[in-house]
Amino acid sequence: MIHPVLKVGSSIIDFPSLTEGTLVRRYKRFLADIELDDGEIITAHCANTGPMKGVLVPGGRVRVRYAPSSKRKLSWTWEQMEVHSEVNRSLCWVGINTALPNKLIKAAIESGCLTKEFGKIESIKCEVPYGLEKKSRIDLMLKPDISLLDQRKIYIEVKNTTWCRGNVALFPDTITTRGQKHLRELMSVRGESRAVLIPCISRNDLKFFLPGDCADPLYGKLFRQALNEGVEVIPCCFGFYEDHITWEGIRPLGTID
Repeated sequence: MIHPVLKVGSSIIDFPSLTEGTLVRRYKRFLADIELDDGEIITAHCANTGPMKGVLVPGGRVRVRYAPSSKRKLSWTWEQMEVHSEVNRSLCWVGINTALPNKLIKAAIESGCLTKEFGKIESIKCEVPYGLEKKSRIDLMLKPDISLLDQRKIYIEVKNTTWCRGNVALFPDTITTRGQKHLRELMSVRGESRAVLIPCISRNDLKFFLPGDCADPLYGKLFRQALNEGVEVIPCCFGFYEDHITWEGIRPLGTID
């Protein structure tokens, strides 16, 4: 796999310009009513089923994607939310579509953003069965290039991260039994394979990453256990714009108590 060099701040994904509007309400987890700038009120699919702590702002600005299809009930998808950044004391766009982070991390690997961390990669597979009973599916599995000494497969679990305290990105923002399970699964393959957790920080104003202990204390405990057992954590940051997303680099972990 060829790895062209992508600099921090460069576009990693381009797309047709999104449509802007104002969030009226989000309801039934999957639905959001949005008033477009031309006055039309539409219902958009909300792929983020969590509480969206800190980024759910009724009356705030949003960006939506129009993609009608006979296979979909709704033609609109909610993609981004504008929030006030505590760090920059300005407005910041946040990516709230949880279907996007896997694509972003895959694009980052293919663009050479993580060559230092992973080396040259021969192939990337998605949704590969793994874990204690092979009943889970890993987001990404990397096969190292034959030229590398370390030929262990690399299992990557990706987590969309939008919640923060100050300049620290936090995951999760609620109790997540699924997330807890994923940490256990990563620990189960570590050793014979490389096990990697990648928080996908879907906003460009944050400087560090930590587990969201106050939202899910057990997740925080398992996160620390995973670190001690050799699971790698590589927080990756992205910037969100009207017609593209930028690579903003790797963020370090904050101080782990």
